[in-house]
Order: sequence, then structure tokens, then C-alpha cells
Amino acid sequence: MKVFNHINSLRAWLKNKKRLGKTIGFVPTMGALHCAHGSLIQRSQKRCDITVVSIFVNPLQFGPQEDFNEYPRMMNADLQFLKKEKVDIVFTPSYAEMYPNGFSTLIHISGPIVHGLCAPFRPNHFNGVATVVLKLLHIVHPTHLFLGQKDAQQVAVIKKILQDLNWNTQVVVCPTLREADGLALSSRNKRLSASSRKFASKLFESLYCGKKCAQSGEKNVLTVLNLIRDKIRQEPRIHIQYLEVVHKDTLQPLQKIQPQKTMIAIAATIDNVRLIDNIIV
Repeated sequence: MKVFNHINSLRAWLKNKKRLGKTIGFVPTMGALHCAHGSLIQRSQKRCDITVVSIFVNPLQFGPQEDFNEYPRMMNADLQFLKKEKVDIVFTPSYAEMYPNGFSTLIHISGPIVHGLCAPFRPNHFNGVATVVLKLLHIVHPTHLFLGQKDAQQVAVIKKILQDLNWNTQVVVCPTLREADGLALSSRNKRLSASSRKFASKLFESLYCGKKCAQSGEKNVLTVLNLIRDKIRQEPRIHIQYLEVVHKDTLQPLQKIQPQKTMIAIAATIDNVRLIDNIIV
């Protein structure tokens, strides 16, 4: 496993591999790695000749009241994790490397895809995501980009950007990996206290009940949403930020359940830790 901290040295190494026609799989992360990241890496390794993983906690995607300073940073453990996964390349740039003095170019994304879900609660979040992802793609120039379904809106935003800018990278969306009790794996789970953790599985449990209700033939969106809300309200420590039924590709709100096209998405806080999840009907 090779670790690069600087853009030019990483580009030089990759350039030689691309001359040989090697396919490059890329997994961008903010560290605090877990099995879900491992799943993305394994998908890349099966599909591509070389797998590149980045670790960079991107300040542009955190709002002023969000948890940038508290976001878990565990570089030594992450590098050990990646070594066990037999990753080819790890890119660990500093803030100054990614955003040098005088940096002033930001990507702005607009349109329906950022009207709902997380966007109203995290102003400029997706602009920060778009900026760092495009920078990383420009540095790595991968043939394939591997992302997780848990971050559904982020996936949709990145797909839209690559489509609009004619970027020749194939996006591979991988299923959400979960704990035994259904909680979606996330780096933020590390911030849950032991008492909070046992309630967090209520999110997936409630989404799953909504899915089963829809699969049983219920078409009314409000009926499904009310069922999910009622289950979550049984635990007063969970505070719903949003709960929406949307088209799984466009993220536009649906008036009725459409089989194979419907996604139920939620964001909630448990003792000030914000968690997101979604499920496809």
C-alpha cells in the first residue's frame, strides 16, 4: 500500500498506470473507516485494476453549527484498516494541499435535486461536496467512482454534476451496509453514547415498517409517513428533522407510492448526533 500526501506525486504515479491501460477505482472518504467503506473498497477491487482511497475531512461541507471539530479523526487506525483491505493507494492531503492560500473557486449546484431532504437544513453543504469531489476526481481521474446508497442525495448530486459536465467516470452505487439491528453504518455512529446507540436502530425499524406497508398495497404517502412517525415517536430521544417519500432517482416528492421508484428518506438527531437513512420500496 502506497500513501500519498501530495497531489503531484499521486498524479505522477497514476499517470504511469494509466499508460498501461489500468482501470482506476476511487473511494472518497472522510476517514473513521468501517465495514461499509470496506464493502466499497472490495467492490472496487473486484471491478478495477487499482483502487485509490482518499481520507480528507472536507471543511466546506460543514455548516457553522455543525460537527466539523467533533468529526472523528483516526488516521493511524484508518491506515491499518486500509492495509488489511489491501488497498493499492491512499491519498491523505492536508487542508493546505487541497485548498491552498488564495483558493476561491467553489462549485454551485442548483435545481430540484437540492430543494428537499438534507439541503434546506444544511445550506451550502452540497456545494462543498461538489467542490471537493470534483477536485478529487480531477486529481485521480478514476474510471469508476464507488459510493454508498446511504448518502442518497449526495449520490444524486454527484451523478448530476458528472452528467452536466460530461465527466467520463462511471458511478457505482453500492447497497447500504447495516449493523445486525439494522442501523446503517456511519462514521457518526462513533459519537453515539451506549444509551443512545440502543435507540438508533429505531430509524431503520420504522423505515422498514413503512416499506412493508407500501408493499402490502398502500399507495397513500401520508398513511405510510404517519405509520413511520408513530413508531419513532415511541422513543422521545429521537427528533425527526425530515421524513419524506421521494422518487429514488430525481428525489422529487411523490404524491403516491410508485413500486420500484419510491424512496423513503429520514434524517433525525439522537442526543445531538445527526443520522440519515433511506429505504427503497
